[in-house]
Amino acid sequence: MRMVNIHDAKTQLSRLVEQAARGESFIIAKAGRPMVRVVPLDAPVAGKARRIGFLAGQFEVPDDFDRMGEEAIAMMFGDGE
Repeated sequence: MRMVNIHDAKTQLSRLVEQAARGESFIIAKAGRPMVRVVPLDAPVAGKARRIGFLAGQFEVPDDFDRMGEEAIAMMFGDGE
């Protein structure tokens, strides 16, 4: 993650905010010591677990999913002569 001096952050704030909006987070430092981290609002929260099942009901898995392409795979490995 890029570190920016507080003086540079003041003079280039518009450009830095545009970059952060594109997902390029950065840290503002004072005298070389990190002070704040700037991240986009839609950035995932660090350490937060992703929720399983967030696409429930969005698509359907075919009943033969585990057998799809079985003939082609058998041919590749010489079992489907």
